Amino acid sequence: MREKEIRLALVCYGGISLAVYMHGITKEIWRLARASQAFHHNEETEGGSQGVYRALLQEIESETALRMRVLVDIVAGASAGGINGVFLAQAITTGQSLEPLTQLWLDSADVEALIDPVAAPSGRWSKAWATPIAWMAARRSADSVNQLVEPGAREEVRSKLSHFVRSRWFEPPFGGELFSGLIFDALDAMAAAPCGPRLLPEGQPLDLFVTVTDFRGHPERLTLNSPPEVVETEHRLVVPFTDHGAVTKSLADPAELVFAARATSSFPGAFPPFMVAELDAVVKSRKVTWPGREEFLKRILPRQFAANAAEQAVLIDGSVLANAPFRPAIEALRERPARREIDRRFVYIDPTPAAKIHFGPGINAAPGFFQTIIGSISELPRQQPIRDNLEDIAERSRRIERMRTIVSSIRPEVEAQVETLFGYTLFLDSPTVGRLAAWRARAQSAAAKSAGYGYAAYGHLKITGVIEAITSLLLAAGGEPGPQRWESIRSHIADAVSARGFDDLRPSFSDGASEKTIGFLRSYDLGFRIRRLRMLARRVTELEMDHDESELEPIREAIYASLADYLECKRTDRHAHLRKEVRLLRGDAGPLLDKLAASLDLKQLDTATEKRLAEAFTGLARDVKRPILLTYLGFPYFDVATLPLLQGEGLDEFDPIKVDRIAPDDATSIRAGGAEATLKGIQFNNFGAFFSRAYRENDYLWGRLHGAERLIDIVLSSLTGNGRLKPGRVAVIKHAAFVAILDEEEPRLTAIPGLIASLRREIG
Repeated sequence: MREKEIRLALVCYGGISLAVYMHGITKEIWRLARASQAFHHNEETEGGSQGVYRALLQEIESETALRMRVLVDIVAGASAGGINGVFLAQAITTGQSLEPLTQLWLDSADVEALIDPVAAPSGRWSKAWATPIAWMAARRSADSVNQLVEPGAREEVRSKLSHFVRSRWFEPPFGGELFSGLIFDALDAMAAAPCGPRLLPEGQPLDLFVTVTDFRGHPERLTLNSPPEVVETEHRLVVPFTDHGAVTKSLADPAELVFAARATSSFPGAFPPFMVAELDAVVKSRKVTWPGREEFLKRILPRQFAANAAEQAVLIDGSVLANAPFRPAIEALRERPARREIDRRFVYIDPTPAAKIHFGPGINAAPGFFQTIIGSISELPRQQPIRDNLEDIAERSRRIERMRTIVSSIRPEVEAQVETLFGYTLFLDSPTVGRLAAWRARAQSAAAKSAGYGYAAYGHLKITGVIEAITSLLLAAGGEPGPQRWESIRSHIADAVSARGFDDLRPSFSDGASEKTIGFLRSYDLGFRIRRLRMLARRVTELEMDHDESELEPIREAIYASLADYLECKRTDRHAHLRKEVRLLRGDAGPLLDKLAASLDLKQLDTATEKRLAEAFTGLARDVKRPILLTYLGFPYFDVATLPLLQGEGLDEFDPIKVDRIAPDDATSIRAGGAEATLKGIQFNNFGAFFSRAYRENDYLWGRLHGAERLIDIVLSSLTGNGRLKPGRVAVIKHAAFVAILDEEEPRLTAIPGLIASLRREIG
C-alpha cells in the first residue's frame, strides 16, 4: 500500500451575493477534508456527502492499493471569496464546524438584514419614484423577472429591491458595523458548535491570505538608475494568517479575522469603506477584548502605523485590484512539509467565469460615455484573465520536472562516487553520530573536488543565498518591511561577511573553502540542511513503492522531527528578541550576526539530527539503509547540480502543480448552461441573492452540488496509469453524492421545493 496526499491550495474569487453559492462549495471542501481525516484515522464519519467521500477513498484503496489523503493547507480569497476563505480556514485549523454558518448565510445575507437602520427608507412612499432605476441598472424589466424568479419569490424580490433603492442616497445602504457584527456572530456560532480535530496533521501549517485595497494608498520607495530613488503609491494589501502547524483554538483573534473579512468585502457603493474605528466600536459594544490590536495593526499596516495613521487607513473591497489572489498562495508553497507523495493542486473557485461586460442593447454597439468609465474602473480589472498566474505556475512546474530529471539521471553516478569514496563495507555497519558527521564532511570535500571549477560558482551562489536568507530573517525580526529596508540590511550583512573573510572563494575553492567560509556556512546555511532533509524524505517516499511503510517509519520520523527543528528557525517570531539590534543597524553588522548565530544554534541542531538518524538507521535492513545513506552522503553532489537551476532557491514540495477550477460551467452532470442556467444571485449585477431567500437557497444548493461534482473529479484525476476505478463508477459515485446532498438539505431549504423536485427528476 502506498500513500499519496492531494494538497489543495484554494483561491476564492469575489462574487458579491454569490458568496452564498461559494459557501456551498467551501462546505463540500470542508466535508471532503473531514471525510479524509476520518478515513486516514479509521474513525467513523457522518453520512450525507461526507459518507460518500469516505466511501470513495475506501474504494480507491481497495481497487488501486493507494491510500489517499486530501488536505487543504493554503487559502487565499478576495471579497466574497475572502469571507468564505476566513471561515473555511478557521474550520480547518480549529476543527470547528461550518454547519452553523449555513443558516446565518440564508438568514442574514439579505438586504433587510444588511441595510443600515439609519439608511432605511422613512416611509412607504419614500423615493418610490426611484424604483424603476433598479430595473434599468439590472438591464431587466418586470416581465423578464417574472420569467426568472419562481412565482413564490417575485413579490419578495420586488419589495426588497424597492426598499433597497429607497434607502439613503449618495451613501452606502449597507451598514458597516452591522456587517462586522454579523461576522462576529458567525465566528461565535462556529466556536459554540461541537468541535472536531484539526483537519491537518501536526506540523502542517495552514496559511490564509485575504486581499484588501488601501484606498488612499501608502508610499513605497523604488530604486532606479536615474533618478536614484522614486516614491510610488501602493494600494494592494494582503492580510496573512498562519497557525504554524500547531493545534490552536482560533487561527487568530476573532477581531483580526473580522478585520480581514469585513475589509475585503467593502464593495464600493454597497458597503462603507472599512476603518479601524468601526471595528473598535463593534468590539466595545460586544464587550470583548482585542489584546493584540497594536501588534496586528503594526503588522498589517506598517507604513500607516509608523506614521501614527493606522486608524485613518481607508480599506475597500479586495477584488478591486486582486480578484484572483494567486500570488500569495504561490509564495506560501515555500517550506511546506511533505511526509509522502504529493499531488499539489491549485483550485480556484470562480462563480461567474463566463461573465461579460454589457455595452448596450446590441452586441456590436459602442459603449457610451458612462459605460466606458464604469467599465474601465470597475468591471475590467475584476475580469482580467489569470493567464499570467497560470504561466508562473507552469514555469515552476517545468523547473521542478527538469530538476527531477537531473536528480534521477545523475543518481547512479552519485551513488557510485560515494561507494568508491567510502567502500561498500560502510553500509554493513550501523552509522553512529560520530561516523555520520565525519562521513558528511568527507563527502562534502569530495563533491567540491569532483565539481571542479563549477563548484566555485555554486559556492558563490550558496553564500549569496545565505546572505539573503539572513537578511529576510532579520527584516522580519525588525518589523520594518519594505524593499528599501531589505536592501539596507542586506548591504550591511554583505559588508560584514566580506570583512570577516566569510566569502573567501579563491580559485582554489574547488579544493575546499577556507575555514572561515566553512564556519560561516555551518553557522548560517539553514537552507542547505532543509534541502538535504527534503531530498532524503523524497528518497524514503520512493522506497515505499517496494517496501512496507512501517519498515521505513523510524527513518521517516527521524527526518521530519529534524526538519521541523530547522523549519522552526525560520519562524518570524523566533528571532524577535533581536528587534532592537536590527532597527539600530546602521554600520557594522558583525555583532548582530553573532547574536543571530546563537539564536539559530545550527550546530546543536546538526548534532541532534545525526543522533536521530543514527538511531533510525540501526533498525533498518541493509537494502533500505544503503540507498538512504547514499542519498544523505551524496546530497552535496545533487545540490551542486540543482541549486544553480533553482537560482539559489529550494523548491520544497518538489512536485509539479496542477490547476483545477470549480465553476458552474465545469459541473454539467445535472444541468448544462453554467451560471445562467443554475444561479439566481447573478441577477442585478451579482446582487440578486440579497433580495430573496429563495435565491439564496437556490445558489447554496447548487454550490454544494457543483462542489461535490468537481471535488470527485479532482480526487479521481489523481489516479494514474492502471490505477483507475471500474467503468461507470464515476457516474454512480456522483449520483450518490447528489442524492445525499438533496436528502440532507430538503428539510432546511423550504423556499425552493420546486427546485428540489426538479433536481431529483434530473438526477434520476
